[in-house]
Amino acid sequence: MRSIIHERFGEPADVVQTAERDRPSPTEGQILVRVTLSPIHNHDLWTIRGTYGVRPDLPAIGGSEAVGIVEETGPGVDPALKGRRVAVAGVKGSWAEYAIAQAAGAIPVPDAMPDEAAAQLIAMPFSAITLLEFLHVGKGDWVVQTAANGAVGKIIAVLAQSRGVRLLNLVRRPEAVEELTAMGMTDVLSTSDPDWVAKARAIIGDDGARAAVDSVGGEVAAGLIELLGTEGLLVTFGSTTGDPLQLPAGPIIFKHLSIKGFWGAKVMPATPPADRQRMFAELIGLVMEGKLELTSGGEFGLDQAIEAMDAALTPGRTGKVMIKP
Repeated sequence: MRSIIHERFGEPADVVQTAERDRPSPTEGQILVRVTLSPIHNHDLWTIRGTYGVRPDLPAIGGSEAVGIVEETGPGVDPALKGRRVAVAGVKGSWAEYAIAQAAGAIPVPDAMPDEAAAQLIAMPFSAITLLEFLHVGKGDWVVQTAANGAVGKIIAVLAQSRGVRLLNLVRRPEAVEELTAMGMTDVLSTSDPDWVAKARAIIGDDGARAAVDSVGGEVAAGLIELLGTEGLLVTFGSTTGDPLQLPAGPIIFKHLSIKGFWGAKVMPATPPADRQRMFAELIGLVMEGKLELTSGGEFGLDQAIEAMDAALTPGRTGKVMIKP
């Protein structure tokens, strides 16, 4: 089968290439999926660089999520799954014509759901909804999020509105404020504004936010600490800058703040099946109602590996760049 691989770690556009690989066969509890579309996530790019939480053995096929048709079922898997259209994530190598996935994690998707939505149904949306539940916030609570114009940020905005959670959205560029405002998002501020903390405090009020989510890193974290109320929670979800968090000790001590990390790869397997089913039903419902838009930022074939990486790394793009075998 054709696939996109990397034989060394480095910048994605420098190390990826198209190559032939043996088509895998499913073993106990696995399915073989004929890939229809597979997105390029940030964590896929970090994996290629060798900077993610998991470093694959090399050479490795890229990609971790896809939508496709079940081609084969392994031992212990209901053969009725064969021929079903499913979304899968946690895949080791989805940028290929075929990929192996765990049957227990496969999500059958409605026929009416577009491929570009089904291809990215699990990793980012499920991370977003489990992250929101991780915060233990309810109707009327304030949450502050950075990188509000990212995939997870936009999904959290939809979920927060649906659940009645109040959300302050932070971005790094004034242009991103205009983009999100045009999409209908409210309470959007740019951290490039020297007075962003004061403006944020005026929106949230004196009691402060119940929780904050940071996906940027660096000095913005100090502002988030200032905006949290007593017993507030700061969750670090990512670091687009790669800079260490700058955290002032005083407010953390005097407001009894908590700071936690969140990694979907650890949270998803630990989520009880009943909760998984409930959350996926909520996500699918929002997609089918048109409230949660999971769009494509362009499709590239397996022979366009470098072009696809360049597109995925282009600032200001909308939608997920997709690999289409």
